[in-house]
Amino acid sequence: MDKKAAGLTRRQLLGTAATAGIAAAGSAQSPARAGEPIRIGFAMSLTGPGAGAGKMMLVGREIWKDEINAKGGLLGRPVQFVYYDDQSNPGNVPGLYAKLIDLDRVDLLCSSFGTNQIAPAMPIVMAKNMVYMGLFGTGVNDTFRYDRYFQILPNGPEGNRSLSLGFFEAARTINPVPRTVALAGEDTEFGQNVLAGARANVARLGLQVVYDRNFPASTVDHTPVVRAIQSARPDLVFVASYPVGSVGMVRAINETGFTPQIFGGAMIGLSFTAIKAQLGPLLNGIVINENYVPEPSMKFPGIDVFLEQYQSRAKAAGTDPLGFWSPFAYAELQILGQAVTAVGAIDQARIADYMHRTPFRTIVGDVKFGPDGEWEKSRILFVQYRDIRGDDVGQFRQPGKAVILYPPALKTGDLIHPFTRARTQ
Repeated sequence: MDKKAAGLTRRQLLGTAATAGIAAAGSAQSPARAGEPIRIGFAMSLTGPGAGAGKMMLVGREIWKDEINAKGGLLGRPVQFVYYDDQSNPGNVPGLYAKLIDLDRVDLLCSSFGTNQIAPAMPIVMAKNMVYMGLFGTGVNDTFRYDRYFQILPNGPEGNRSLSLGFFEAARTINPVPRTVALAGEDTEFGQNVLAGARANVARLGLQVVYDRNFPASTVDHTPVVRAIQSARPDLVFVASYPVGSVGMVRAINETGFTPQIFGGAMIGLSFTAIKAQLGPLLNGIVINENYVPEPSMKFPGIDVFLEQYQSRAKAAGTDPLGFWSPFAYAELQILGQAVTAVGAIDQARIADYMHRTPFRTIVGDVKFGPDGEWEKSRILFVQYRDIRGDDVGQFRQPGKAVILYPPALKTGDLIHPFTRARTQ
């Protein structure tokens, strides 16, 4: 996920406070009367290219709302959502958040899904001094340094390095240890940032880089990219890509018959159910980062019950049938709800202070925020796909299909290598 919204620089984002939301800074919220709803506002990508993830996350949030209201709400008041479709367009976000704050007068704020949609709202939120819960952002607060921003993706304080660390830690278990690596990434901010983190990890491990290039995000045929990598004869191949590039690289690896010791990386999209069904057995042996997989070590309290509820709603909602990212949308509201309950009021400063100093129990595990609102410690998973047969998405509900290699505390299996062997097991 890109660190800045597409087409909007950080300076332009800050400028939106003057054009789309500076009025929010001067508006005052009237005191709530007992029994009035607590209104949680957000934008969400419900149409456009981000709709698949957006609809999935909306279902996760709605499950939390229904549950909390069944228990009497927050502070004895029902919870109500106020949300708008941002159409997957970052340019729509500032105006929507100005409306949520200044006209709808919501009590609490969450973000849309992804870095591109989170960042444009930051100047508006900061002008109003409201707590802002981010949903799957990478490095959003690196520039803003806003002390009331918190986000649920488990990147940790060094987000770029975390997206490759587990890959190289898994490689270190090979005997003899691999000596050479190829780095390939899309020529986008995401690709560049992830490869920058990968280079730092490679330097620490003393690996020799024999290939290090970007390829255009518009690439249709990835075979020439793979053949160029193959000619460098690397032991390891690490790729940083979005869904189209991820699928293209997997298909090109298969078509060329190239078999390094390990192949994978930060390949966004391979965790999407539709792409899993599309690629099927071609995923076998690939090592990628993940956030949740149904392995025994991920059985956090409440996660199975939540996923049952999500999956029972998914068809009617027209969204991802597995929903393995949706628990994070539920968990962010668990955190916000726990903070509001502990503070006993809708007090933005006190809520933010409580969230900075308090560890939280959630369905995605224990969460403690660092000073920048990121997780205090990274918990990005690296998994290896195995024993995938056909295109039945139901098989991904089973353990053993995405075996956790890293981090050690959640590990459920050892790396199978080389890639040729991993492809058949």
